[in-house]
Amino acid sequence: MPALRLRGVVKRFGNLTAVDHLDLEVPEGTCVGLLGPNGAGKSTTMRLLTAQAIPDEGEIEILGLPVPARSKEARALCGVVPQLDNLDVTLTVEQNLRVFAYLYRVPRNERKAAIERALAIANLSDRRDTRVDNLSGGMRRRLLIARGLVHQPQLILLDEPTVGLDPQVRQELWALVDRLRSEGVSILMSTHYIEEAERLADTVTIMSHGKAVATGTPRALISEHAGAEAVEVYGPPARLQEVEREAQAAGYSTRRTGTSISVLNANGYEGERRPTNLEDVFVLLTGEEIA
Repeated sequence: MPALRLRGVVKRFGNLTAVDHLDLEVPEGTCVGLLGPNGAGKSTTMRLLTAQAIPDEGEIEILGLPVPARSKEARALCGVVPQLDNLDVTLTVEQNLRVFAYLYRVPRNERKAAIERALAIANLSDRRDTRVDNLSGGMRRRLLIARGLVHQPQLILLDEPTVGLDPQVRQELWALVDRLRSEGVSILMSTHYIEEAERLADTVTIMSHGKAVATGTPRALISEHAGAEAVEVYGPPARLQEVEREAQAAGYSTRRTGTSISVLNANGYEGERRPTNLEDVFVLLTGEEIA
């Protein structure tokens, strides 16, 4: 049984279809990356999974429980790390964890051990008495994850877990997520950081305009959509437009990369050769225009 399953899920807001017949599955003990640009439907999908929004069509199951019909039971088995920091800044690190241990109904005689375990996972044991408003951004993000783990959930939902963080802090959180995956925790992680999905996810679902446009391992997606190698062609804008037209007329996929054009899986072009990557696939499938 998968930890999470969506079949044909639709969510509309008036004339806008935010999620459009989405199929998604998270096998037990794996990390699945939900990758897409802003407006692709990732956050709405997370809201559907936590019953903050109700689907107009389709089925959602979390750990075998139908949502929203049994959402309260499902939420008790899940850890949720929201995109926005909603910690109580007037409380200390340990007090924030104690509140959620109570809300998640961790038995009284197990709460102390649960809090200690969460502090250790997030490497915040020495900050237990620090008020949240005195923590750095990276520490607060680690505390958000620790808070979602205090009741030892079987599934954790990470909504843009490293958005707005410095690269060094992001690397630190990647190590934490990777540790959870190695311990058998099932993870669904929405992100628009390509490297994050490629580094952490066993499989990736790429979303665009509310739909899943591709699903597979990062390497399989790269092989299928971008080939093994790209040629990076540099030059003035007129030359780049000429190369783009010629390559597309010859049936090659191209993508703009700043001051160059990448021609994917092609020979016969003069330029810098490089391995293709998940970013190539992402841009090919979701488009180059900024929403």
